[in-house]
Amino acid sequence: MTSCGKRIDQNKNVDVKASENFKIELGVVSKKSVYIDKEDMTVWGASAVKGEDGLYHMFYSRWKKALGWAWVTHSEIAHAVSDSPFGPFEFKEVVFPARGAQFWDGLCTHNPTVHKFEDKYYLYYMGNTGDGVNPCEPGKIKYNWTHRNNQRIGVAVADSPNGPWKRFDKPLIDASSNENALDALLANNPSIAKRPEGGYLMVYKAVGKKIKKISGGPVVHCVATSESPLGPFTKYDIPVFEAKGTDFPAEDPYIWYQNGKYRAIVKDMHGAFTNAGQALVLFESIDGFDWKLSKNPLVSKLEIKWDTGKTQKVKHLERPQIYMENGKPVALYCAADTLDTKGVLHSWNVQIPINIK
Repeated sequence: MTSCGKRIDQNKNVDVKASENFKIELGVVSKKSVYIDKEDMTVWGASAVKGEDGLYHMFYSRWKKALGWAWVTHSEIAHAVSDSPFGPFEFKEVVFPARGAQFWDGLCTHNPTVHKFEDKYYLYYMGNTGDGVNPCEPGKIKYNWTHRNNQRIGVAVADSPNGPWKRFDKPLIDASSNENALDALLANNPSIAKRPEGGYLMVYKAVGKKIKKISGGPVVHCVATSESPLGPFTKYDIPVFEAKGTDFPAEDPYIWYQNGKYRAIVKDMHGAFTNAGQALVLFESIDGFDWKLSKNPLVSKLEIKWDTGKTQKVKHLERPQIYMENGKPVALYCAADTLDTKGVLHSWNVQIPINIK
């Protein structure tokens, strides 16, 4: 891991106006495009890639529903396959089981994002370790702060999405040793894109130590670059997706490069960027460092439009991940959930058609 660096400005011949009307519209969803796993499992964020076998390989977070909202301590990354990016998907295997508290990611792996770069597959994720104690119970959200504050970013590599996956004994992105750094407490939720000029750009969620609470803060997003998908990454002291009046404006960005710009679908935590409240919103950047809200920012409210003609309100619609083909978005994978009559969250992953306007 390299130390924080200075940003290098780059001159690019980009027709900024050519893509200023870029807009994402979401299509209607079929019931086959809902992935639940087993009835006793909670399913969360998912990311997919097409393999040389012609199948679509989805990697997702899951944990036992009886543990409550235990993603901080007991999440694991699993693998499902389908003949279509819109499902239905079938469970195949657990990819990253717990491997021991002595490893940085030994007890919990979460929020995968998968890519094929050149001839290999790369599975980026967040992991942590700790004492293994789960303070959650059904209907109540609690955190093991040791596990949460140990969150770091890792990557595994394979020749095929069927594995075997090589994990590493050190994080790809660690918390910074500088107490004043943006990511002094933790780093998680990576998103990565290949740069048009070569190399790779990552945006990740970070928590600092300036707010003197066990949860730390503020919660921001940082940029890092590397010549290789495996790093080392150079960090830049540039927070992105900021908003005045809040220490936690956004999370869960998914970044990609299209039509001369970097794009990002981001979860707006509190309605800081549109008047839609908590929602999914679109950002853009010419260089990957300076991000601004797009001209057509709203991607989705907290709702799913079914092909039956009904619109369902959901408690959360987040952890957006895009399945791309030939450099263009095809499907948006999101974690969604609803509350039952006892206040317990029931979640699934949904694959939503994307239309680019």
